[in-house]
Amino acid sequence: MAIKVIAQLREVKLGKNPGKKFVMRPDLYVPITEKKVFQEAATHSGISSGVIKAAWDAAGEVIRTWATEGHSIPLPGLGTMRFGVRSKAVEKLEDVKANLISVRRIIFTPNVDVKDELKNTSIQITCLDEEGNVLKRVTSGDSGDIEDNENGSTDSGNNGSTENGSGGDSGTEVHNGSGIIPTPTDPEDDQPGD
Repeated sequence: MAIKVIAQLREVKLGKNPGKKFVMRPDLYVPITEKKVFQEAATHSGISSGVIKAAWDAAGEVIRTWATEGHSIPLPGLGTMRFGVRSKAVEKLEDVKANLISVRRIIFTPNVDVKDELKNTSIQITCLDEEGNVLKRVTSGDSGDIEDNENGSTDSGNNGSTENGSGGDSGTEVHNGSGIIPTPTDPEDDQPGD
């Protein structure tokens, strides 16, 4: 199995070097229905899809409740989920107010098995011209580095250490001609409790 990506020639007007560039985006598949997930889980487990759905609905309720109480919740076989906020830092106690929070976040941290699955999955890139005609196809030969949303770094078997220690999300992706690179985020956004 492979992850499919499209690299299409487009006019890029922002950034240091505007002009025509190949911009990458995932080649999205048709969304899988909840019913299909329960049916497949039933096939793999020998448990009826109705029982799986009832258990999943109950687990979802428990996860939402505990997450809103501030817990990091294990999602068996996947990783952990928790809620967080993005906020600005202030120096004075009297300046601490709710309006410092810019956004509420859902933070998912995949477990090692999920990261390994992604790392070991090839990426197939289909290059298109501006009209959508196929120019060539490329299969990845990269190291399979995985972005670590918790630390703003990539993980290539570094046991959770970070490359830059900056924390937070890496922001929007922009094509720079030699690959997709993360754009820097506002350092004030990366606060404890993030």
